[in-house]
Amino acid sequence: MHQGTLMGRLSRVFELDPAGINWPRAVMFVDAALVPLVVFWAIGHEQYLLSALFGLLFAGLADPGGGFAHRASHIAVFGLAGAGVTALGFGIGGADWGWLVLAVFCVTLVAGLTAAFGVHRFVAALLLNVWFVVTLGVAVGFHQHAHLTSYVWAQVLAWTGGSALWIAVTFAAWLIRGRRDRPQPVAELPGDTSRKKLTRPLVLFALIRALAMGGATAPAFGLDLSHGYWLPIAAIVAMKPSLEQTTLAAAQRLAGAMIGAAVAALLMLLPTSAHGLRLFTVERGLEVVALVLLMHGAAIRFWNYALYSAAIAAGVLVLVDLPQPSDYTAEGYRVLWTLCGVGIGLLVMLLAGLLAKHTAQAPPRPA
Repeated sequence: MHQGTLMGRLSRVFELDPAGINWPRAVMFVDAALVPLVVFWAIGHEQYLLSALFGLLFAGLADPGGGFAHRASHIAVFGLAGAGVTALGFGIGGADWGWLVLAVFCVTLVAGLTAAFGVHRFVAALLLNVWFVVTLGVAVGFHQHAHLTSYVWAQVLAWTGGSALWIAVTFAAWLIRGRRDRPQPVAELPGDTSRKKLTRPLVLFALIRALAMGGATAPAFGLDLSHGYWLPIAAIVAMKPSLEQTTLAAAQRLAGAMIGAAVAALLMLLPTSAHGLRLFTVERGLEVVALVLLMHGAAIRFWNYALYSAAIAAGVLVLVDLPQPSDYTAEGYRVLWTLCGVGIGLLVMLLAGLLAKHTAQAPPRPA
C-alpha cells in the first residue's frame, strides 16, 4: 500500500501533458538568444550574458499579446521595472545581509500586492521577484571572486537589451504576419488584467509571502551559505495559491533541482582538464549547451514542471559556474537549500490555510 502510494505520488510529479509542449516557441526563443550569445562572445564579457538571457526570456513570458503597440508598451514597462530590479540587486550585492533581507521583503511585498491589478501582472511581478533574488546571489558571488569585474550599469544594460530584443522579435513577427494582432506567446499563463479590490486576505497573503521570503533570505546571506540564494528562490517558486498546488510544485521543484544539478555537475567536468585554446573552446561549447537546455525549458514548461525545472536549473547553473568556477560539492548544497526552500514554502502555505480557516470560522463582530 505504501509503495503504491509512493509510486502514485511520483507519477504525479512526472506526469506529462502532451498539449503542454511547444517547440515553435522554443525555437523562437533560441533564435533570439543567439544574438546576445554572439555579442558577448565578440566583446569577451560573458558575465553579462545571464542578465541578457533572463531579460529576453522573462519579457517573452510577460508578453500580453494583442496589437503590437499594446504589446510593446507593456513589455517596455516590464523591461524598465526589471532594469530597476537589476540595478537594485547588483547594486546592493556587496552590502550587509540585513539590507538584502529588507530588500527581498519589500520587493516580495510589492510583487504580492500587484495581484490587485490582475493575475497576468502578478505573474510578471513574480518573475521580477525571482530575478531579483538571482541578481543578489550572482552579485554576492562576484564580490567573492576578486578576479571578476561586473559593473551594475552593464548588467542593467544587458537586461534592458534582452527585453528590447523581444520587442524587436515581436515587431518582426507582426510585420511577417501581416500586422495582425497575436495572442500572448505563452498562452498557458493567465492573461487576466482586470483589477481587483485590495482585500484584507490578499494583503495578508502578500505579507506572509514577504515575511517568508525575508526569513528564507536571512540564513542564505546572513550565514554566508554556499549558493544559499537557492533557498529563497525555491521558497517563492513553491508557494502557490493552495496547499495542494504548493505540495506538488515543491516536489517537482525539488526533483528538477536534483536532476538539473546532476546534469550541470557532469557538464562542468569537461573543462577541468582543458587548458588554453581548448579550454576556451570547451567553455564556448558549454554556453551553447546551456542555451539549448534553456530552449528545452521554454518548450516543456507546461509539459512537466519537474523536467522544466531540471532543464532551466542545468542551463542556469552552467552559465553561473563558467565565470565563477566552483567545486562539485556546490551542486549538493544547491539541492539541500532547494529542499529547505520548498519546506519553507509548504510550511507557509499550511499556516496560511489554517489562518484562512480560522478567519472563516470566527464569529462576526457585533454591530
